[in-house]
Formats: sequence, C-alpha cells, structure tokens
Amino acid sequence: MSEHDRGDRTPAVWEGAAEALPGVARIAGKAWLRSATWVAGSSARSARNLARAMTDPRAAGELVRGVATDLADATRAISTVAQAVSSGVPIPAALFEASMTLSSVMAPDDAPERKRELSLRERGEELLRRSRDVWSDDVAHPAYGRILDEVAPDEARILLLLLRGGPQPSVDVRTGGPVGMVSSNLLSAGLTMIGPRAGVRYLDEVPAYLNNLFRLGLIWFSREQLEDPLEYQVVEAQPDVLEAMHSVRFAKVVRRSIHLTPFGIDFCKTCLVDDDETKDLPEHETPEE
Repeated sequence: MSEHDRGDRTPAVWEGAAEALPGVARIAGKAWLRSATWVAGSSARSARNLARAMTDPRAAGELVRGVATDLADATRAISTVAQAVSSGVPIPAALFEASMTLSSVMAPDDAPERKRELSLRERGEELLRRSRDVWSDDVAHPAYGRILDEVAPDEARILLLLLRGGPQPSVDVRTGGPVGMVSSNLLSAGLTMIGPRAGVRYLDEVPAYLNNLFRLGLIWFSREQLEDPLEYQVVEAQPDVLEAMHSVRFAKVVRRSIHLTPFGIDFCKTCLVDDDETKDLPEHETPEE
C-alpha cells in the first residue's frame, strides 16, 4: 500500500474513532456508574456483610475479591470497545458487543446475591436469637415443610383417619396352644383395617405407609389394645388374619393399637385440617418410653 493510500485512510479511521468517542464515553460513564452503584448497592443492601467483613478476615477477603473482579471485567469491556472501533469495526457492532459483555458482568438486579454459607455454630446462634425474639410470629414447626414433601397422598389420608377416628386396632397372629405358651412364633404382624377405612388408593402399600409415618415421628405402635374390644371384631374377620390363623394347628391373636404422636397431632392440626375441625378430637395415648 502506497503512502498516499495510507494518508487517505488515516483521516477516515480517525474520523470513525472521533465519531465513536461519544458512544465509548457513554459506555465508560455508564459502566463506571453501574460499577459504583453495584458496589454501593450490594454493600448497603445488607449491612451485615460489612460487619462480618470487619470481624471475619475470610469474609473481608471474599468481599474485596468480588468487587475487584467486577470492576476489572468492566474495564476490560470498555478497552475492548475502544480497540475494536479504532481497528475499523463498525460502531453498532462494537456497541452491541459491549452491551452484551457489560450486561453479563454488571446486571446487579438480575444476578442473585452471593451469600456465604453459615457454619453450624452460626446457624445455632441464629436459632437461639430467634428463640429470644418475643415478637417472632413463627407458629409451625420448621420440620413440617420437609415432612409434607416426604408424605404420600395415601399417607395423608391415614393421618386424617387417625386424627378424626382416633387410635386404630392392629393385631398380630402368633402360634398358640400348649407349645405357644413356652415358645410362640410370629406368623403375621400389624394387620389392620386402616387402608380400607382411610380410603387409600394402594392397599398393598399400607405397611410401607405406616413405616414411613413412624419414621417421620407422626405415629407410634402401641403394645396395648384399645378399650373397646368390639374394635377388633372386624379386623379379626379379615381374610389375611384368617389365613394366618389357619396356617397352623394352634394360633392366637395379640391385640395392639396404632396412635398419633403428639408431634403427629400438631402436624395434622397445622397442615391438614382447618381450625374449626380441631375441636373435640379423639385422644391418643402418649408413646411408651
């Protein structure tokens, strides 16, 4: 390329760069303004970040590194735009590229606030602080939300049956007779009418349902029978009970019962029924120690 050609192109390049200066200046101004806004906003948004940084060297280091990284990214984006325009890249393309870069770096409203995970000791201190807060409106146990995620629809129906219908009868079938007085073997355990009475969808899953509710601390299995012996007549007439009894020459039925725990009663009242349904409910025994 001749010197004359270079002379002809130089004014055009500088003219394009000059025309781009207002746009670059606007980008620079907005970038630094948003950087300062982000730094001030993220710091002012939660005063505890600054307080923690003053007492915790690790938190202070994280705060400084985060601010420095964002400002460095914004500076690099501005420098890239200036270089692109001076090298002949069309101004709209350079500005578009800059807007994409800056939006990914400096969108304080869209980016979630980064929070340091609290240690177990800090979580314990927060829990004790809330326990001393006389204005706290916490009503439900914090475990109830997790329990709702771990309870099947059929299990909710079983809980309602226990809450409204009271403790339910349960029987074990064991070997009996003279030999059974010395050594009795379990033939079938935990036979109930809970599934049909609760209207569950999957009757075969009732033993698993009861095990899960016991695991969650909502029900317990008592060795004691209910006061009304008539409660057991329907259960003992069921085919599975009769089949177990007829499987040996001598058999005996051991009567037991299934109850809600105090925790389970409060869970049902809080999560499964309205306030006007919590009156005159049947009583359950306290779990045995």
